[in-house]
Amino acid sequence: MGPKNQIVRKVADREELTNVAAQEILEAARSRRNQCEDFTLVLSGGSTPKGLYTCLAQDPFRSTIAWEHVHFFWGDERHVSPDHQESNYRTAHETLLAPLAIPQEHIHRMKGELPHASEAADQYEREIVEWFALQPGRKPRFDVILLGMGADGHTASLFPGNAGAVDETDRLVIAPWVEKFGVYRVTLTPPVLNEAAMVIILVSGKEKATTIKNVLEGAYDPDRFPVQLVRPSQGKLLWLIDQPAARSLSSDRFPVSMDQGASSFSSDP
Repeated sequence: MGPKNQIVRKVADREELTNVAAQEILEAARSRRNQCEDFTLVLSGGSTPKGLYTCLAQDPFRSTIAWEHVHFFWGDERHVSPDHQESNYRTAHETLLAPLAIPQEHIHRMKGELPHASEAADQYEREIVEWFALQPGRKPRFDVILLGMGADGHTASLFPGNAGAVDETDRLVIAPWVEKFGVYRVTLTPPVLNEAAMVIILVSGKEKATTIKNVLEGAYDPDRFPVQLVRPSQGKLLWLIDQPAARSLSSDRFPVSMDQGASSFSSDP
C-alpha cells in the first residue's frame, strides 16, 4: 500500500519528465502568489534535475514564474566548496540561479566548504529555523521539495545501511557518513521531507527499473530503500518516472491513464 496522497506518473522520456515537473512547480508557485506568499523551492543534485533547472530558466517558465518571490534551499550537499564540480549548488547556480539573476538573499545554500560537515549541518539548521521563525520542536513546511532516486534506492543523502540518518526524527539537518563514497554529506532529514506541501521525486533511466519496482510494489524496507521514507503527512507525493525506469512496473497495479497529454500511473491507497 502506497503512502497517503501518492501519485505515480509515467512519462515517455526525460524531456517530458522535465516539462511535467516544471509545470508542477509553476502551478505551485502561482498558488502561493495568489496567497501573497513567497514560494520555497528545495533543489536536488544529479543529472535529471540539471535538465529541469535548464528548462525553468527558459521561456515559458522564465517569464511566467514570479522568480523575485522564490526562495531556494537544498535537500543535500557534498562536503565540497561551492565551485567544486560535484557541488549541488554549483549545478543549480550555473543552470538556474545565474541565468535568472536570482539575488543572493533568496539563495539559502548549504555551506559544504566548512571544515566539518557537521558545522555545515548545524549552520543550515539554524538558517532554516530563523527563516521560518520556527518554535522549538517544529518542522519547516517547504512548498516544493525536489528529490531524485539513486539506483540503490537512496534519496537526498539518505543512503541504504545508514540507520542513524534514516532513523533521525529530531534534527532538521544532519551530516551522515556515506560509506559507499567514504565521505560525509549534509542532508535534510526525513521529518523535514515529510512536512512539505509537495514532494516531487524524479526517476529516469533503465538502471533504476528494478529498484523503483521494489520501492513501489515491494515491502516497506527503508533501511534498504531510504526513498520509501518519503511519505508526506499532509502533502502531496508525486513520482515522475520515465518509460525506461517504469518498464518493470505492474500495469495491473498502476493502470495507465491519460493525464494532460501524458500517460500516467495513479496510486490511490
